[in-house]
Amino acid sequence: MPMEGFGVFQIPEQECEQVIRNAIESGYRLIDTASSYQNEEAVGRAVKTCGIPREELFITTKAYIQEMGYDNTMKAFEDSLKRLGLDYLDLYLIHMPFGDYYGSWRAMEELYRAGRIRAIGVCNFLPDRLLDFCYNVEIKPQVNQIERHPHYQRAEDLQLMEELGVQPEAWAPFAEGLKGMFEEPILMEIAAKHQKTPAQILLRWNVQQGVIVIPKSVHKERMEENRKIWDFELDAEDMRRIAGLDRNCPSMLDTRKISEIRRVYDYLNNPVLTSL
Repeated sequence: MPMEGFGVFQIPEQECEQVIRNAIESGYRLIDTASSYQNEEAVGRAVKTCGIPREELFITTKAYIQEMGYDNTMKAFEDSLKRLGLDYLDLYLIHMPFGDYYGSWRAMEELYRAGRIRAIGVCNFLPDRLLDFCYNVEIKPQVNQIERHPHYQRAEDLQLMEELGVQPEAWAPFAEGLKGMFEEPILMEIAAKHQKTPAQILLRWNVQQGVIVIPKSVHKERMEENRKIWDFELDAEDMRRIAGLDRNCPSMLDTRKISEIRRVYDYLNNPVLTSL
């Protein structure tokens, strides 16, 4: 699984195909989508026409809350695969820790054993829920995709995932620019020191700690910029200063907050980004 991929959340279907072609031309090989993004067909068209062999691409999609339960997930998997035009997935994820995700996991374990999915995992599982889940399934999640950025650094989550052998993957590594992320003076100073952008610092900070990142942009120049994180390294002082930015608070999703639970359950009808 590549350490840096490309996310397509909130990219409209009519734009998505060309955006993904641009991302693949820029060097991305991991493409992350979800049934709830409603752009899987565009992802599939781009994969088919991009000129890169299928086996060199790593395609992720996810089953949403309304697709939880054994039978529902079996159908959701087939529907996603059909929309993507693929005969297997590289990674299939439970999108939210709600609904009958245990029933969904049994379906995913079967599909994994049958070779139709190369890896299975979860999203947005907090440490208590992840540990409980691992105690009660036959195959542990291979990935946990979580909101992670300097305002929400989640040391406990990363420590537990390391103990369990679960690979962390950061969605929204820029926190969508919320709460002044790109204006943080410390990030701007570190960026100037390395002759990089704050966005590149944010991505490097994650991958340097073993966390996969899936930044998103519809602009090719930004896609290319976000790929240029492998020719420098943050030093111990940089990491110490960034550690001081931790607010221990999510900017986009809090699965323990009532308004957020209501929001994600209703997301397909009313795609509000956050209630935080």
